[in-house]
Amino acid sequence: MWQHLFARSVGSGAGNEITAILSQAGDERIIAFSGGYPHPDTFPRAALEQSFSRVVADPAALQYAPTAGLPGLRDWFSGWLGEHDGLRPADDEFIITSGGMEGLKLLTGCLLDPGDRVLVEGPTFMGAIMAIKSAMGVIEAVPMDSGGLDVDALERALSGKVKFLYVIPDYQNPMGVSLSVERRHALIALARRHGLLIIEDVAYRELGYDGDRRPSLRTLGPDVVAQLGTFSKTFSPGLRMGWISAPAPLIAALAGAKQFTDQCTGALGQLLLEDYGRSGGFDEGILASRAFYRHRREAMMSALDAYLPDRVRFTRPEGGFFSWLTVPDTIDTLTLAERALTEGITFVPGGIFYPGDRGTHELRLAFSKVPEEKIDEGIGRLGKILSNFDRKGQ
Repeated sequence: MWQHLFARSVGSGAGNEITAILSQAGDERIIAFSGGYPHPDTFPRAALEQSFSRVVADPAALQYAPTAGLPGLRDWFSGWLGEHDGLRPADDEFIITSGGMEGLKLLTGCLLDPGDRVLVEGPTFMGAIMAIKSAMGVIEAVPMDSGGLDVDALERALSGKVKFLYVIPDYQNPMGVSLSVERRHALIALARRHGLLIIEDVAYRELGYDGDRRPSLRTLGPDVVAQLGTFSKTFSPGLRMGWISAPAPLIAALAGAKQFTDQCTGALGQLLLEDYGRSGGFDEGILASRAFYRHRREAMMSALDAYLPDRVRFTRPEGGFFSWLTVPDTIDTLTLAERALTEGITFVPGGIFYPGDRGTHELRLAFSKVPEEKIDEGIGRLGKILSNFDRKGQ
């Protein structure tokens, strides 16, 4: 009886896909290749136990915090970015958020009017699609390949007015590929020529298995790039923290908008993260996580090589959590997912990673949280289903 009161963004179902995936990933009875969760073994429990009593004694720990974030955390992490990426954000170019999703919501809320045109990678993070749809933006996908976003195709798409481009240059969700260095420079040059704002999502940037670090877009083009980051993969998703580094006028607008979301990110989590960072634990944790996920990737690649039919193609990520599969045109991955669930495995069909009707014959596998011994078993089941799955079986 209440549906007639809902806003158009609610009626569109924005966010339902993420809710469903998180629900699947939490079911321990199945082998869930669906949710891109960090593994609990990478969480710094011991460090948090050691610092908690010290941190909670600070009067600021249980109080409201400044909207842009506590000064100590902002100072430490701005310096960390300066050391590792070569560009330290100025005080008025940096804000702490309650995770990456709040950052996306703030950015789309501040930048988009209904009907504004936005470009994304095709495929891209479903959360970005949902955030843009929620702000009533019009989304168009630019093709990708093994080198990341096709910059030539992007230039052709810039024939009309575009509000911004959203990209994940490092170990992209969902494909697992990274934007080449050559294309990074070309993208910044293109943005400057066209006056294009780039939103650079660096959620997986620190999780390159060999420590390879390509220049960030924000470092290459601070005048045309807003960098969106999260600590969920490098610290803890339960404490809900992220950041945005961007030109000062945009940060000022975001700080104003944050007054109408959560007002401020939780102070206790900020103090715990600062303590962890200044102790050296943040850097040590990243090194350990890279090795941990590299083993998961190796187990996944070995299983995919062993069990998938020759007609199925998949990406070999050099970092992050995901591999992207392309199956023959006779197989619809939404129907395939329903069949796979009956066999006790889940994955994400490719369609929800596109704003339009693409992705019917693609799917995403997340290997980050699956127990290593279950990866082989799960991919074995998937390979058997794919080998026996044809149009008649649908």
